[in-house]
Amino acid sequence: MDLHSAGSMVLQALTQATSQNTAELKPAEEQLRQWETQPGFYSVLLSIFNNHMLDVNVRWLAVLYFKNGIDRYWRRVAPHALSEEEKSSLRAGLITNFNEPVNQIATQIAVLIAKVARLDCPRQWPELIPVLLEKVKVQDVLQQHRALLTFYHVTKTLASKRLAADRRLFQDLASSIYSFACSLWNHHTDTFLLQIQTGDQQEALSSLERTLLSLKVICLSILLCLSCVCVCVCVCPVGRQVGPGHACREKLEKTIILYTKVVTADFLEHHPYPFIPLIQRSLEFAVSFVFTPVGDGLLFERFIVQCMNLIKMIVKNDAYRPDKNIEDSKPETLEAHKIKTAFFTHPTLTEIAKRLVSKYFLLTEEELIMWEEDPEGFAVEETGGDSWKYSLRPSTEVLFLDIFHNYSQTLTPVLLEMMHSLQGPSNVDDTLQLLMKDAVYNAVGLAAYELFDSVDFDQWFSSQLLGELQVNHNRYKLIRRRAIWLIGQWIAVKFKPELRPLLYEVILNLLSSSFTLLNSSSPVDDFEFRTEQFLPYLECIFGLLFQLLQQVNECDSKMQVLHVLSCVIERVSIQIRPYVGCLVQYLPLLWKQSEEHNMLRCAILTTLIHLVQGLGAESRNLYPFLLPVIQLSTDVSQPPHVYLLEDGLELWLVTLENCPSITPELLRIFQNMSALLELSTENVKTCFQIVNAYTYLSASDFLQNYGEGLCRSFCELLKDITNEGQVQVLKVVEIALKVSPLLAPHVFQPLLPAVFRGVLDGERYPVVMSVYLGVIGRVVLQNSSFFSALLSQMALESNQEMDQLLGNMIEMWVDRMDNITQPERRKLSSLALLSLLPSDNSVIQDKFCGIINICVEALHDVMTEDPDSGTFKDCMLVSSLDEPKLSDDEEPPSEQDKRRKLLALEDPVHTVSLQQCVYEKLKAQQLLMGDAGFQALMETVDTEIVRQLQEFLQGL
Repeated sequence: MDLHSAGSMVLQALTQATSQNTAELKPAEEQLRQWETQPGFYSVLLSIFNNHMLDVNVRWLAVLYFKNGIDRYWRRVAPHALSEEEKSSLRAGLITNFNEPVNQIATQIAVLIAKVARLDCPRQWPELIPVLLEKVKVQDVLQQHRALLTFYHVTKTLASKRLAADRRLFQDLASSIYSFACSLWNHHTDTFLLQIQTGDQQEALSSLERTLLSLKVICLSILLCLSCVCVCVCVCPVGRQVGPGHACREKLEKTIILYTKVVTADFLEHHPYPFIPLIQRSLEFAVSFVFTPVGDGLLFERFIVQCMNLIKMIVKNDAYRPDKNIEDSKPETLEAHKIKTAFFTHPTLTEIAKRLVSKYFLLTEEELIMWEEDPEGFAVEETGGDSWKYSLRPSTEVLFLDIFHNYSQTLTPVLLEMMHSLQGPSNVDDTLQLLMKDAVYNAVGLAAYELFDSVDFDQWFSSQLLGELQVNHNRYKLIRRRAIWLIGQWIAVKFKPELRPLLYEVILNLLSSSFTLLNSSSPVDDFEFRTEQFLPYLECIFGLLFQLLQQVNECDSKMQVLHVLSCVIERVSIQIRPYVGCLVQYLPLLWKQSEEHNMLRCAILTTLIHLVQGLGAESRNLYPFLLPVIQLSTDVSQPPHVYLLEDGLELWLVTLENCPSITPELLRIFQNMSALLELSTENVKTCFQIVNAYTYLSASDFLQNYGEGLCRSFCELLKDITNEGQVQVLKVVEIALKVSPLLAPHVFQPLLPAVFRGVLDGERYPVVMSVYLGVIGRVVLQNSSFFSALLSQMALESNQEMDQLLGNMIEMWVDRMDNITQPERRKLSSLALLSLLPSDNSVIQDKFCGIINICVEALHDVMTEDPDSGTFKDCMLVSSLDEPKLSDDEEPPSEQDKRRKLLALEDPVHTVSLQQCVYEKLKAQQLLMGDAGFQALMETVDTEIVRQLQEFLQGL
């Protein structure tokens, strides 16, 4: 493409491409797309966006096309790659223009140059960095800023490269530019301070922008080059002259935050040992501004958060904590610990703790107004996760926790003194006293585990907190809210069970009047909870919680109330049944209302899980609502499944486990399973449990409707799956064979030959071999005709005799019996091999010795001796009379537990005495062969094995 002749054509196309008229826009975009691969196109684009006389939108579009072209065509191996000659020309042209007047275009050009630098610098573009360093030194303000902007983006892009060789190159670059970046920082900072003194706001803003860019370059150099040491000092004091309405205020705050966050906190996080020389100065800096009058009039919220995070990271840093054996500690660690110990003296720690509680823990006027105007929004506190990194209240609480944990001996008396100073009821007209008590109670709750031996909480609850919870004055709601939260913090630490009824009565009073309990599931969600103590209050508390669920409007509020309801249902189990009618009627409406709020729907699913478990078989009444919910949550073609799938699968599983009998609608949901198994996600284990639950529930209906598709899914899974996954799949097949021995072998026939071959080949992983033998054992024992057909099919495919395959299988079975560790499977193997007797087949008779060896091993596993009579009994036999009595704290069996019990009553492993079976099979073999033949057969067995066998068969 000739630069001169094509320039006007490209310019016209770009102009049309900025049009709002689609008749012009679409053809222009298509024309530009065709030109993308033409030689010279990007040179034309360069000339267009460097021409400041053209329309801004056209130049903007030219930059974007150029930038996108770098991603597609700059690499040598790319299709239609740019020639080396054109790239060389473009690189030269990109660093000749640092006077772009439009900020947005200047930023895009800087990003564009950085993209090229990532691919070509320094090898093909060695002159880039020297040119940028030279341009940054010019006197022209605009050129200096644009060069510095480009310098930052290039540095940022080069720092992001991850290959070791590239990182070494950047570390060399960082070492060379660090000093220069620091000099820029100091120069522009001094210039900014001078301009602030003279009142030149616009010039000061320009200098501050260059200060910020210089600092960003320094940050990148520090994080990736350990030879760089931070020497900059933040310019917070200038904040007194740069008030809230000042033009530089926003940019100045950004600069200060960047300094405290990246140069200190991030550097400390990644390189704790090089940071050691800065510990003292950093602590002095942060503590003086946040916890002394030095910071008065200067502080803003994000700066306070960053300073607190800096102190926390120094206090908690493992690199600064000596080993228990001091001699094993690194010298750097001991040095850091010495600095910390010297800094955190008793007066300093006392002042920090008191300031945290008395200043930063106090509820602000904005928070109190919010409580009055939006109690739900106020009650939903921002806690957990990484909120301490960005929000003031979580950061103050996390800092308090870490300091208290590390210096508890010093700070415990300080906090106890504050606590004792607020004993007794507070004056409802003294707002400051109420706020102070709220803050101290907050501190005592956060430090509950540290104060375990210092606070008699039971006595405090009875003498102080209980009375305060009963004060009904509206202004005292501040203390009521904090007191119930405080009890929630301590209940798992130190709280007598005898006091719980008093607590439940208080909760009843609180629930009937406010949002106080939105966050308090602790009284029913701890290890010491006793159901019998809670039952007298269950009806009232559950009813009030349900009323609260209806009253609140915010999603977060409803989620928290649902969480408490779920905890109550889970803890009282079947005792909840008389009281859930109202909730059951309300949940469908709430589900419909929450269509746009997937996290609320997750909370509803969790509640339904506990509800179904509590209702047991009665949960069938919920199916008109429950089954569509499961259908939607587990349908991967529906967008909400991304949020709902995990809880939806759990709900599906508990619904099946508690279902008394199959319904067409419940069976139909299994249509979702095929797509779920294709995902092969971490939820596949739950999917297998669901398949098992369907098998236990109604094997015939389930396998007839979905068996073929399920087998196809399993065959696909087995093609590319780990050994553990293979075991999980075959365990599902094994259960199907156990539940439906006649139908299941035909359903899963396509994958059984692979299992058979695995046995013959001597699968080397013991767990896999064990499950292989379990699957084959079920077929041999419970469907001999199918096994004969399978053996015939395998013989035909492998061009071998059936007897030869049978002999090889028995030989491998005997040889790998030790791979089977479960007594149930060991007995199954014995019964399966015994089912081949009596036989006049010479192959089976040749393997008779091995079969008897396996049987004797299994007899040792399952037979227990009666010490009184000296007789043996098969411990795996079960009967309908073996119903264990449930203790008070045991949950009744689910419907699936009952089905498994009934299945055991039909399973040969649990109904056939191995001792009796061995005896009868040997007798039958003796009748078949005659005494002489049988005696010759028994002589093939080791005499010690025969002796042990006779002991087990004694008395039969």
